[in-house]
Amino acid sequence: MRRFLYPLIMLLAAITVFSCSGKNENVIKIGVYEPASGDNGAGGKQETLGIQYANKLTPKVEIGGKEYQVQLEIVDNESSNDKAVTAASELVSKGVSVVLGSYGSGVSIAASDTFANADIPAIGVTCTNPQVTQGNSHYFRICFLDPFQGTVLANFAVDNFKAKKAYCLAKLGDDYAVGLCNYFMEAFKKLGGECVFETFPDGTSDFAAYVANAKNQGADVFFSPVSTEAAALIIEQANTQGLSVPILAGDTWDSNVILGAAKGSNQNIYVTTFFVEGSTEKNIVDFVNGFRNYLNTDATAKTNNGGNDEIAAVSAMGFDAYYTALEALKNAGSTKSTDVMKALPSTKYTGVSGLIEFDATGDAKRDVAYVKKVNTSTGKWEFIAVQKVK
Repeated sequence: MRRFLYPLIMLLAAITVFSCSGKNENVIKIGVYEPASGDNGAGGKQETLGIQYANKLTPKVEIGGKEYQVQLEIVDNESSNDKAVTAASELVSKGVSVVLGSYGSGVSIAASDTFANADIPAIGVTCTNPQVTQGNSHYFRICFLDPFQGTVLANFAVDNFKAKKAYCLAKLGDDYAVGLCNYFMEAFKKLGGECVFETFPDGTSDFAAYVANAKNQGADVFFSPVSTEAAALIIEQANTQGLSVPILAGDTWDSNVILGAAKGSNQNIYVTTFFVEGSTEKNIVDFVNGFRNYLNTDATAKTNNGGNDEIAAVSAMGFDAYYTALEALKNAGSTKSTDVMKALPSTKYTGVSGLIEFDATGDAKRDVAYVKKVNTSTGKWEFIAVQKVK
């Protein structure tokens, strides 16, 4: 009898260990397609932090009556359109059911066909160029778009600074920067303004001539929605040359990199963004307090946030994107990517950035942007206004 019982006991023990180790858990994979290096690496890391924090809070989801462990598959698209397909293909090979990202419209557009051919839906977090969702049924997004953001910034320039002439600077070939400059200029001209537009080539590190030209042209505002890497150099040169007009930019400048570059300078820097602290709504207060505690108790997270506990709007948007993906999975009642894609158009979620729901194109229905200013004494953001389009 003992000869038979011993193997049986060992078998039961092995099954118990196997079960307790979690090897037999149902797993759902969510792809995180973000830059962790290159021009937009700093912003991509902050956007990813919001997703990771949400996953830490809610690591499981019930889909079709079964509980699944949510596994994040994170790839680095290196802020490069040339590397975008390789990074996207890696997510496809890992069998993700839905993708979140990317910070940066260019890499989102470049990877779009890869996701489409694999029948995997993607949820853009802060990629604001209209081309991301145009002409396809697989790419969605939770942020406002550049036509809206550009118009908001043009209205802000005229309303607050009585601006008549704007100097606009973008990186050559950058879909986001060039596109947002064009939308800003279109709206600014409709308001009676005049624009001077220049582009700089990839690899530029000296912006002295561009700042000098803005001054010589007599611009009332300096508009440059470029990467944080270029932005830091522009701020440095603007301060060196004593540029006295306001510097305006879009959501990419909502970064700790900008705060660090502007601290101690004489520059007046304003950005449009998706989220600001200060609300008394419980879900927002809970997010702010919880996320800040997460940064201060996780050394790697804090490093990826630029070494401090300032909360960037892209982190809040990453947080909301994760929960939007969970809602879509629950609505689909399935882990199949094709089912998730079908469920996304009717998915709604109220996040820390507001109500998220999609229009017929897959774009979020947004009609408000927040304007923040750098306090150059403290190196922190100051809320300025809620800005709508006239």
